[in-house]
Amino acid sequence: MAYVNSTRAVSATASDRFSGIFASISAMLARRRVYDRTVRELRQLTDRELSDLGIARSLIGEIAREAAYGK
Repeated sequence: MAYVNSTRAVSATASDRFSGIFASISAMLARRRVYDRTVRELRQLTDRELSDLGIARSLIGEIAREAAYGK
């Protein structure tokens, strides 16, 4: 049995690298906005409202991190 492997090296151009960096930074900023908004909205709730949702005030940061960055 014979196998043929063909690989082609492609070097990334400067614009490709810049686009990749820009996309990474944009995604990072978007996740941070989700985190900040989640924290802000949960902190505005009263203890009673948080209790109704099953959320302790001490868990707000953890919940916001999970919402923004996943588990």
